[in-house]
Amino acid sequence: MNLNLKKEKEPIKTNFYYGWIVLIMAALAYFFSGPGQTYSISIFIDHYIENFGWSRSLVSTLYSAGTLVSGLILTFMGKNIDKFGHRKMIVIISISLGLAAVWMSFVSTPVMLLIGFFLMRFFGQGSLGLWPQTLVPHWFRSKRGLAMSIMGIGGVIGAAVIPPLNNYLINTLGLSNAWRFWTLALFLIMAPLGWFFVRNRPENIGLKIDGLEEEEEDRVSEKFAPQVHISNDPWTLKQAMKTKEFWMLIFIIVVPSMVNTGMTFHMVSIIGEKNFNAAFAAYILSITSVVKFPLTFLGGYFLDRFKASIIKALNFVLLVAAVFLLIKADSRSAFLIYAVVHGSFMAFDGVSTSVILPNYFGKKHLGSIRGFFSTAMVIGSALGPLPFGLAFDHFNGYREILLMVLILPLASVIISYLATPPEYRH
Repeated sequence: MNLNLKKEKEPIKTNFYYGWIVLIMAALAYFFSGPGQTYSISIFIDHYIENFGWSRSLVSTLYSAGTLVSGLILTFMGKNIDKFGHRKMIVIISISLGLAAVWMSFVSTPVMLLIGFFLMRFFGQGSLGLWPQTLVPHWFRSKRGLAMSIMGIGGVIGAAVIPPLNNYLINTLGLSNAWRFWTLALFLIMAPLGWFFVRNRPENIGLKIDGLEEEEEDRVSEKFAPQVHISNDPWTLKQAMKTKEFWMLIFIIVVPSMVNTGMTFHMVSIIGEKNFNAAFAAYILSITSVVKFPLTFLGGYFLDRFKASIIKALNFVLLVAAVFLLIKADSRSAFLIYAVVHGSFMAFDGVSTSVILPNYFGKKHLGSIRGFFSTAMVIGSALGPLPFGLAFDHFNGYREILLMVLILPLASVIISYLATPPEYRH
């Protein structure tokens, strides 16, 4: 019997569709991917540089290397999620990330930091970021944009709360205990709640997707968004890779990962270059996430009604503006404007990426397909920090690398517009 379709009882009885409970767990998982995300790790970076006397280029190289290796094996995690199911894997991933945080609390050499970066990126940004992205599409179809936007709120809250929380934990408890705080949180909150509440599919508890029969589901989709393409075809990863649209999506999904990670990883230094401290950098990262909060819902609303390719094309114009603003910003108000623009881009980008893959390639093999994209994203994020670090050491600033980076979102505007749904062929 397919483990994902094994019949089980609902953990709790509800008067509404149980998928909404699963969605809350997905949002919680997205929040707990935070310790392995760049916005969290970036708060620790300058402490490592100052405490151990390591160069910024060295730490950037270690981070890029650890991230790159984690990305190369992330497709393996996607296949395991497809094979063993989301319920079992959320416990394994949560405990593994907690143990990775323990390792980070003992880091004292570059090799230990490299291993730590790999573990945090693989189980945090990679696995715990992949897990909810592949769970929610199995529970929602006509409301997929809304569901993905609600799921994304977990990440938004994480990005808003975790940077200043990390700054507080480091200043009050010290570097090591700040990492151990996240170990306890993952062990005591995410792992047990995930095991108790999560079910792999609606069919596990005798339900249909969206809580509707298939015929009713089709009528709802046709009524509210006839122009939105939602594939029910059983695309495999191998079939998807043979389409040009697959590789166009790879490009437009990797670019934000690369650019956002490069800027976020070095945000403390970028802002410090203009005479602002780490607390202000954490504040700017938090403002970016606060802006994302309401706009994530708006993004879900639009994606349930309009073509994802058009929304992505328009959204990359915001990333161009955000990079330009970061180059020019030299005051608190200018950085706040940057945070608003960048937060707006990230809101729409996150939701549109979550929606476009199941809409284009279906959900039967979504773990494998999403795993490949997550690998590409992680590799993109691995390539982001290093050029910024090298540029800083060479030019003693970030202006030159930011000007070069502008080429990528400009190209993405065109490629996004051309990335229409592929035609399925048996």
